Amino acid sequence: MVAGSFRSTLLAGSALALLVSVPPAVAQDTAGAAPGTLLERLTVKSGESAKGVADTPLATETTGEELTEAQITSIDDLGRALEPGVSFNSANGSVNIRGLDGPRVLTTIDGIQIPYLQDGAREASGGINSFDFNTLDAINIVRGGDSSRGGSGALGGAMVLSTMEPEDLLEEGRDTGGYVKTIFDSKDMSIGGFAGVAARMNGTSVLFQGGYRIGHETESQGDVGGYGPTRTEANPADYDENNLLFKIRQATESGHTFGLTAERYDIDTDTDLMSEQTPAGNYRPGNWWEMEGIRRERISFDYDYEAMGDDSFFDSANAVLYWQRLGRSSGNDGYRHTSVIGNYSRLSEVTNDSYGLSGLGEKTLELGGLSHKITLGGNFATGKTSQYSSGVDTCGPGPFPPFNACNFLHTNQSDMPDVDSTQLGIYIDDEISFGDSGFSLTPGVRFDWYDHSPKDTASYRSNPNFTGMPAGQSESQFSPKLLGKYEVTPELDVFAQWSMAFRAPTASELYLDYGAPGTYLRIGNPDMKPESSNGFEIGAAYDNGSLRGRATAFYNRYKNFIDTRGLSAAEQAGLGIAPGTYPFGVTQSINRANVEIYGAELSLEKQFDSGFSLNGALAYARGVDRDTGQVLGSVAPFKAVLGAGYATETWGANVNWIGVASVSDNSTANYKAKSYGLVDATAWWKPEQLKGFSVQAGVYNIFDETYYDSVSLRDVTMAQPEAYYSEPGRTFKVSITQRF
Repeated sequence: MVAGSFRSTLLAGSALALLVSVPPAVAQDTAGAAPGTLLERLTVKSGESAKGVADTPLATETTGEELTEAQITSIDDLGRALEPGVSFNSANGSVNIRGLDGPRVLTTIDGIQIPYLQDGAREASGGINSFDFNTLDAINIVRGGDSSRGGSGALGGAMVLSTMEPEDLLEEGRDTGGYVKTIFDSKDMSIGGFAGVAARMNGTSVLFQGGYRIGHETESQGDVGGYGPTRTEANPADYDENNLLFKIRQATESGHTFGLTAERYDIDTDTDLMSEQTPAGNYRPGNWWEMEGIRRERISFDYDYEAMGDDSFFDSANAVLYWQRLGRSSGNDGYRHTSVIGNYSRLSEVTNDSYGLSGLGEKTLELGGLSHKITLGGNFATGKTSQYSSGVDTCGPGPFPPFNACNFLHTNQSDMPDVDSTQLGIYIDDEISFGDSGFSLTPGVRFDWYDHSPKDTASYRSNPNFTGMPAGQSESQFSPKLLGKYEVTPELDVFAQWSMAFRAPTASELYLDYGAPGTYLRIGNPDMKPESSNGFEIGAAYDNGSLRGRATAFYNRYKNFIDTRGLSAAEQAGLGIAPGTYPFGVTQSINRANVEIYGAELSLEKQFDSGFSLNGALAYARGVDRDTGQVLGSVAPFKAVLGAGYATETWGANVNWIGVASVSDNSTANYKAKSYGLVDATAWWKPEQLKGFSVQAGVYNIFDETYYDSVSLRDVTMAQPEAYYSEPGRTFKVSITQRF
């Protein structure tokens, strides 16, 4: 299977590579060039391999330097002040942009998609946060539904990650460099150490980077400890996180750069579930644990090209050929005292192995008195998604009759078949500039095709609901866009865009089969249609060096929104389910007809010659189910950030106020979070006497406000007192870095 998939990748990839990454030889005469000048021009930043998705006015960038100075170590940190329209849903392990999350937001790293793994039954969903912020050179956030570059999944937007390159650690005029760094965060009492080293010799450059961090539970504002349903303190936890990154790059004098990247990320968390333990309950004190884990590995061959002259087939091109494995696990371990007495453990694992190729090429031409910047690109990927639940209990092998105490404790099975998936996407767009008018128009279109093919496995046949293999699904989609930009002045640009986006159903949404006769059933729907959207966006951006601002307004309409609902007796009968087989109900994935999300975003920053600065940002979005009139609970409430700072060459400080409105009473969210306001203060110091040495420090939630994250709690049914689900109170973070 692996060999066959790899052969398929290479065959399809060869054609795509010819399009986007093998321009004709254009050896240039470099006689007389100053030593090192050519290699300086050939410096390749990691963002080049991801610029296809983020090359849009809908994107904003946070640089590696900004991440370091603001001590950003998580998606939560990123959305707290720097990107107020972005948040992390800890309940399903996904990034939320403009009210959409899970598989509706695309995540890529160095041009490679990180798939969102959806378990559907046993809480092992997630996986997109399988990276360390200390490895990043930049984060681009793309807002709004636009699949014209990214393909399936970009309904809410995209998080485009770029890892550091050797040049990021090499100061001007030096061929070696590196850094060591340590971070302490009182939020989870974590401490971490990170280091990187890079070297360059002629056209060859190498990077080694790694990190390790250990920590505990993220604190709540609760102050009631002990065991059972009255506990409000966070359950005790321990985690360890590590990452490794290796890169080697070979630049040539003809503009080509070839590279190899190897990366591994791993995090494991063990939690003592004290809130679920009672002296006389099913789980007794000291013997009921939860385990969580994420692991991602990849190897990629990277290619970048910058033309040395105008006669090249492409002005620039890049491509990445890769293998990637992503795994997400979740489980429990303990001893049951009342229901099926004895040792009990479960571990649900969802994994995705994929091989793929993605890339693009750009060429600027003068045709008919107009300038055309043509971009041609695409991607091909093939792989397998699998789910397996393993465990131990005292029930024996089964099968068990309905309503037996062991009936629902089935394990060592798959809740869906293994699914082989193949996807192919090709796009083209043309940025047409109309002379010196400052106006440009960019029409574009992308074609996507995907195929999901379920496979018969022994573990799926062990499922108590197995009645045969479901049908596969193969669909295609066109995603057009039309973007207009106008340069009003050299400092002010305005733009407007119409675009379409789509999302293919996940393997779980199509093929989930979880439950047992005599209990309940959750099933996928092999006839599920892809989600689609129409989106409109208008905006303006201003930058004169000391004053920067950005304002956008958007409207998106979605069709075939994928959701779940309970089936009636007649609908169950239509699926061949005999009456009474599942007395606690049958839930199935379905498509909803019409959903809309609209809103506006604003950001402004002013730098004064004195070193003072002011900044502000607003993010407003509202989502409505047009069939029911209810407000979507997935959309974060209105958020505002106001800040002030002062900086010199050796030190600086910032203060931010963050205000968030309450959740609408008409929201579909289970929990209606109240409004809150926070104050954060950060500072940095780079003493002149210690070259390369820097210290960053911050105090967060200075006034110890008790508040709740509406995005993560929207679907939570609270089994504990409210304070148990609160966010951390006053915390501080300190990092020390030495560059050399």
